[in-house]
Amino acid sequence: VPSSRDQAPEILRRWVDARAGTGKPVYWIGEGEVYAYPSGEKLFGMIGFDASTVIWPTEPGGKVVQLTRKVFTYTDPITGEILTDYNGKAVEPIAFPYQILTYRLENGVIRTTAEYGVEPNIHKTVSKNGMRARTMGAGTLVVNAPVFINLPLPNNKQLQAWESYDFFLHAAGSVAEPHQLSWSSYNDLPPWFGEGKAIYHMLSWRVERHDEFPPKLLAWAKANSPMWLMPPADMNEIRSLQK
Repeated sequence: VPSSRDQAPEILRRWVDARAGTGKPVYWIGEGEVYAYPSGEKLFGMIGFDASTVIWPTEPGGKVVQLTRKVFTYTDPITGEILTDYNGKAVEPIAFPYQILTYRLENGVIRTTAEYGVEPNIHKTVSKNGMRARTMGAGTLVVNAPVFINLPLPNNKQLQAWESYDFFLHAAGSVAEPHQLSWSSYNDLPPWFGEGKAIYHMLSWRVERHDEFPPKLLAWAKANSPMWLMPPADMNEIRSLQK
């Protein structure tokens, strides 16, 4: 009997296969920079990754589920070394122990939801405009995911930010690295740095094995974030993390 993946529209299947794999874990490595806004001063570098796997629905047409973890930390803007403290304060990585992402194709648009957080502050967000997929050149699928964030914080403040993910998924064999991502964000500076806004930018690519990680990133992850080296095993693990 054909699986729901086999019967899925080509755009959805190609997107999910690239983003979350076909069963085994996949990893998207990211490297980038953080700039002060509006001065443009380079403050830090960034490095990190996410680990993901996929659950296709039992029935065709259902939502595809991506289980993922992600962790990104900051580096010295000149030496590139991973920072552990800054002006006497501990540098805290951006770390999600889990995220649940869902996808479905509707009228040519990939509709997506995201769930993350810990009880009682579990956030469930819906992409109002979805992700637009279009072809570029010969065989490249471009998927754009704009993210507008407006969430209450425990300190009675509001987190307001914008992100844009531009995935470039090239036909097999056409380029050396067929999975590419450019990510930009307008967001608050890290709390340990101080008040203000920043522009974040990263370039990412996909690998399938830990030995394909940049050595510095792999060593840091093994020492500081070993759980992030594998995606969540299943929904039971995620439900326990939510508690």
